Amino acid sequence: MNFSTALPTFVITLREGVEAALVVGIVLALLKKAKQSRLNSWVYAGVGVGIVVSALIGVLFSWVIQALGAVNPQYTSVVEPMLEGIFSVLAIIMLSWMLLWMTKQAKVMKATVEGAVTEALTQNSNAGWGVFSLILIAVIREGFETVLFIAANFQQGFMPAIGAIAGLITAIAIGVLLFKWGVKINIRQFFQVMGVLLVLIVAGLVVSALKHFDESVANLALSSRATESLCFYYERFTKVHSCILGPMVWNTSKILPDEQLPGIILKTLFGYRENLYLVQAVGYLTFLLTVGGAYFRSITGSSPQNTKSIKSAQKPIAPVKD
Repeated sequence: MNFSTALPTFVITLREGVEAALVVGIVLALLKKAKQSRLNSWVYAGVGVGIVVSALIGVLFSWVIQALGAVNPQYTSVVEPMLEGIFSVLAIIMLSWMLLWMTKQAKVMKATVEGAVTEALTQNSNAGWGVFSLILIAVIREGFETVLFIAANFQQGFMPAIGAIAGLITAIAIGVLLFKWGVKINIRQFFQVMGVLLVLIVAGLVVSALKHFDESVANLALSSRATESLCFYYERFTKVHSCILGPMVWNTSKILPDEQLPGIILKTLFGYRENLYLVQAVGYLTFLLTVGGAYFRSITGSSPQNTKSIKSAQKPIAPVKD
């Protein structure tokens, strides 16, 4: 089994899970402060239902993929890589948006959660449902990106799902350390490191998505004479070639093959390919310069006022004890 395929989903789920754990911990702390610990069960119910719903979304995606592939079995070699490419694009959009949006929202996350909890508690008859809804939305939001990422790599078997489960367990452990045992962790640095890893993982997903589309178009072009012209770039005398990705930029198969260590880890984590083509290289660099550049500016370009708000948002919260 290729355990390296579990690494990207582990990193993504760990980061997403810690964000959800922070929301859960803040809510539990606020309920304790407001002497409303009787609502803790609604918090735990929201976490449980959110995890189940995220898993069901993943199962639904798998069913849709299999169903579409079964409609026209002769086009399975076209449909499967095309779906992988589509899910990869959706995952790229969602993860990029989450990365940039959460970087900004992290500065006011505690205040936002406090406001939502306060509003829920003012509605005495529906306070439990308000807290439940807040937690449920937080967990599903974080789980959805992971589900999309796993769906984008559904041909890799169960290992991505195992990585997601391991990341979730680790995130829960970090949440317990923070809010139950009062262990101090530099959350800002943690998210910055996870953010850098996520930028590189998603940049690698850009390379993978383009490869999926290339494979799908190539298989479609081979299916009949009517579609063979879809491969606008084809090197007839080259054993390894692309269909729509242009000329090869490098071939490092003899130096660092992507099916052996450490190349296989670089491939699953950062999208490394022993055969990289021009369109993939342009897509990779474009993503790093745009989304990656925006992320680095967001974590390094804080004004004094923003720095003050970040520090105030990082004040330790008293450990929660039921």
